[in-house]
Amino acid sequence: MQLANFLESAREDILDATVDFARTIPVLSKLDTKALRDHLPELLKVISADLRTPETRAESIQKSLGDAPPADVPTSAQTHGLLRAQLGLSVEQVVAEYRALRSSVLRLWTDSFPADDYPTGKAAANDILRFNEAIDQAVAESVEFYESERERWRHIFLAVLGRDLRGPLDAISLTVELMRKEAGGDSKRTAMLARGVKRLASLLDSLLEYSRSSLGVGMILARSHTDLGAACADELELLRAANPKAHIDYQVTGDTQGEFDASRVREALGNLVSNAVKHSDPSQPTVVCVQGDDQHVRISVDNAGEIPIEEIDMLFEPLYRRSTPSSEGAQHTHLGLGLFITRQIARAHDGEATGTCVANHVCFTIELPKAPGLPLSAPVSST
Repeated sequence: MQLANFLESAREDILDATVDFARTIPVLSKLDTKALRDHLPELLKVISADLRTPETRAESIQKSLGDAPPADVPTSAQTHGLLRAQLGLSVEQVVAEYRALRSSVLRLWTDSFPADDYPTGKAAANDILRFNEAIDQAVAESVEFYESERERWRHIFLAVLGRDLRGPLDAISLTVELMRKEAGGDSKRTAMLARGVKRLASLLDSLLEYSRSSLGVGMILARSHTDLGAACADELELLRAANPKAHIDYQVTGDTQGEFDASRVREALGNLVSNAVKHSDPSQPTVVCVQGDDQHVRISVDNAGEIPIEEIDMLFEPLYRRSTPSSEGAQHTHLGLGLFITRQIARAHDGEATGTCVANHVCFTIELPKAPGLPLSAPVSST
């Protein structure tokens, strides 16, 4: 009997055998029968139809790699992986279910033949090959959707955690302010507490923005007519006060007015300058330039340093942190989200943030259109 016919005629026997076999696998032993059967009937139906469909050698190789063309609607394997993630199963359990199905089908199929008529030859080999390819594709689809759903819930957890922590942090901040007033001014103790609270608030803000961006919600802007030259100058005053040993130069050229969220742009500039000060030679200046033309404003932060060209784009990835001698003492005081948030701010303005390293000078640039809908002046590259 061809394998496709066997999958249809012996479906219930296959399901029972698969459930029994699955119970012998430790990671699946505690699941009930309903959970173990789940999408298996539909999956067997799909595999049976697939075995009856002509297939080229190229398509066969694609499927064995779990890289078949995407379907127009979610497949049964994709839905299976999604629901397994929602039930809290591990990826090990998801893969183990397919091990149980594969073993049960092939064992029952071969057992169905008389002893003197064991499946041999090219046709049987092709059936087994096609079946294994279908299982491999199903595993790939399930794991992909499983991981996507788990990642989505991780971001939701981070967002909820960040918001839940905001309330107690606000209470601590208010308490520190009351202590300051009762003391008649800033004492060394209250000043230290205030700095700690401000730092925790900054970390939470970064965490919340990361969660929003990762969930596809996007960054919310409050645009208004703004002179970025003046806004950046105000931000640099604060940065110089926070980094008294740093030498920060500032240059403004051209018309730097436009429709921007000044607070967000200042946050992006603060991230760039803080990174430059933290990772560069303190004897060398950090140079901030704001340049405006008819349609764009560019903010660049340049400092002496060396970053491998292949690593620059990685710096914009969330939670990525470089390890350098000048930054080892600060490795645990930030989340590695500064450049990620900076790029999200630029893109929310329809702009871009990039980095370059030429002749031992590192330069990060933010290019922002002056109004929504204006294109960037040229394709932006970090290489």
